[in-house]
Amino acid sequence: MNSPILEYIYQYTGIDPAYYILALAFLIIILIILMIVMLCKSRKLKKRIEAFLEGKDAMSLEETLLSCMEKVQIVDKANREIRQEMQIMQKIQSMTYQKMGIVKYDAFREMSGELSYAVVLLDQQQNGFVINSVYANEGNYSYIKEIVKGESQIQLSEEEQKALNKAKGID
Repeated sequence: MNSPILEYIYQYTGIDPAYYILALAFLIIILIILMIVMLCKSRKLKKRIEAFLEGKDAMSLEETLLSCMEKVQIVDKANREIRQEMQIMQKIQSMTYQKMGIVKYDAFREMSGELSYAVVLLDQQQNGFVINSVYANEGNYSYIKEIVKGESQIQLSEEEQKALNKAKGID
């Protein structure tokens, strides 16, 4: 050992300075590899940024972003209007007749062809009406009865009750 520094290290640690030099060389090689990896990653990132900004200067990029923001605001406004219209439609739909039951029958045994019928129309809250049309030789007679919450205040005939059960989904 010709160097006084290396002799000093060997004297106080008892380890050959060549091992220190090998460890430092190994660390330098690892750092060089890491630096090459980082350069490759930065090149890829630079290419992606250039592809994103290709042909655009700062002003045109700002215009593009502002245009996108305006479109988002327009879509947001349209979305709010659609939601309001949907709420109105849901209110209207709850009041429309959505359920129907129909039963055809022979009102009198001497008649054939089931020319009489009972029709029930109900909304979501089971409110509606029964129309009963009875066909006879003397003429045709129609009767209507109100249905409130799935029940009638007036006694229903067997056919009317069957039509009501069909409308309510009870078979």
